[in-house]
This record gives sequence, C-alpha cells and structure tokens, in this order.
Amino acid sequence: MHRRLVFEEPVSRAAIWSRRLAWFSLAVLLLSVLLVRLREPSIEGLAPIAGAYVFVLAALGLAVLAFIRIWQQGHRGVGIASGALLLLLIPLAPAGYVGLKLLTRPTLADVSTDIDDPPGFSRSQAALTARAGRVPPDVPAERRRLQRQAYPKTVPILLELPAEAAFDLSRRAATALGWQVLESTRPGGRSGAGRIEAVARGRILRFSEDITIRIRPRVDGSRIDVRSASRLGSHDLGVNAERIAAFADEIELLMDNR
Repeated sequence: MHRRLVFEEPVSRAAIWSRRLAWFSLAVLLLSVLLVRLREPSIEGLAPIAGAYVFVLAALGLAVLAFIRIWQQGHRGVGIASGALLLLLIPLAPAGYVGLKLLTRPTLADVSTDIDDPPGFSRSQAALTARAGRVPPDVPAERRRLQRQAYPKTVPILLELPAEAAFDLSRRAATALGWQVLESTRPGGRSGAGRIEAVARGRILRFSEDITIRIRPRVDGSRIDVRSASRLGSHDLGVNAERIAAFADEIELLMDNR
C-alpha cells in the first residue's frame, strides 16, 4: 500500500499580516477617537487619528500585495485577504466621505442665510466664556459669494408670524436639535431684533460650531437669519450649511404642528 503525499501551497504571509494589521488599525483608530473626544478639540489633537490611518494604509497595502502573490504564485489566503479588505472598509468609508466633501464643497467655515448683512455674534461674558474668548471673524464679501453658488438653499426663513412667536419657535427648534443655548434676547428695543446664541457639537469628534440666530419683524410677519461658524480649520465639509438646513426643517415641522 503506497501513501500519496499531498503538498499544499503555503498561506500568503502578506494575507495573514494584512488581517492582523487591519484589526490593529481599527483598535488604534477607536482609541484615537476616544482620546480626541476627551480632549479640547484642536487640529493638533487629530494627530492620533492620522497616525491610526498610517496603519490602515499599511494593512491595505499588505492586502493588495497578498492578492498579487496569490495570483502569481498560487498561494492560499484569498479569504483572509478579502476579510482584511472588508475590515478596512470601516475606516476607509469615512475617509472617502471626507475626501469627497473636500473636493466638492468650497473652502468655507462660516455660513449665513444673510450674506450681505450676516448676524453678528454676541460679545457678552457668557457667550465669550462658552467660546473660550473666541469671536468668529468677519468673512470677506467675495468669500460669502462662494456660499451662494454652493448652498443656494441657505436662505432667510420668512414666517407669517409676529417676531415674538418666531423667537419662541427658534428657541424651541434650537433646543430640539440639541444645541446648547447660551443666551437669548427677545425682539424689541431700538433695533426691534431678537437674538439667540448657541453652540452645536458634532456627534463623533465633538467639534463645535458657534451659532447665532437673528429674528427681525417684518410688515407681513418676521424674518429669521442664522449664521453658523466652525471653530477649527478653514473647511467645514459642508457641516454649517447642513446645520442651518436642519434648523429650517425643524422650524417647518414646528409650524406644521402648531
């Protein structure tokens, strides 16, 4: 009786290490996000996340190398390398989303429904303390015009309601969206305008946007203008326009439920 020896092709080491590194990069990325959330947000504070993506790219390179080796030399490990690629989709998907926003959105970090006369931010002690002493700077008119092309639906909210009622709706909408209302002034006085000052924070990295809402009376009702400004960087990835749109939608919902 003769035994027949069966020689199996070895498993690609690149495939094995791509899977190991994929799991490691996910763990590092998760810890980095938690670390950023615990600290005061800053551009420098994103360094741990950038470091985690170095491991993500290394794992991606190993997975690609594994497929090449498997194709050329007949090594086993297709399933292992494929699993690594599926794991890497978790961190690569948000990175791709950010890249798409960088390419398709203008370099703006301050968006207003009134580009000719944007609402000003409060300089009261309470507002300055909440913003760590920061007052969002004025944006040149030519920069504001970029917004008109990119976000044509970011326009004033016109209501057939008295300014007092519009103020109450605005405050309710800000609260419903989870914004931290810092202070508010009801319509009246010399200008006749009301104002709400608020801060909104991102869900994942907890980056902050400063928001000011201006309510002005009109002959046939009231006008609400909203300005949202990011504290970090020169590109908001469209977040400020999205916040203003969410506020407008919330106002519409509250109006429908009146």
